[in-house]
Amino acid sequence: MKKRKHQNRRFSEAFRKEKVKLIDEGKVTIREISKLYEVSQTAVYNWIYKFSTRKRDERIVIEKISESRKTEELFKKVRDLEQALGRKQMEVEYFKEVIKITNESLGEDIEKKHKPKQ
Repeated sequence: MKKRKHQNRRFSEAFRKEKVKLIDEGKVTIREISKLYEVSQTAVYNWIYKFSTRKRDERIVIEKISESRKTEELFKKVRDLEQALGRKQMEVEYFKEVIKITNESLGEDIEKKHKPKQ
C-alpha cells in the first residue's frame, strides 16, 4: 500500500466563497465538499467562518419534505396505536365486569376455576 504524498493546495477566495454559498443555501453539505475536493472538514469550516453571511454561533436546521412526511406518518401511527390500546383497554374492562356479574349470579369464582395453567 503506497502512502500518498501530502500536497499543499490553495483554493482561490472566489472558489471558497462559492462553496460556502452552496453550503449556506443547503445545496451541499460540508462532508460532500470535503470528499469532493479532498480537503478536511476543518478547512471547510474555516471557510464558512471566514466567508459565510451567518453568525458563527448560528445553526441552520434544514428539514426536507421527506423528513416532515415521515414525522407526520409516525405521529399518525402513534395516534392509531393509542386508539387501538384504548379500545383494548375498554374490552378488558368490559370482560372484567362480565366476569364479576357472572360470578355474582352463579355464586362461584369462575375466574379461579377456569384459569389456564402455565
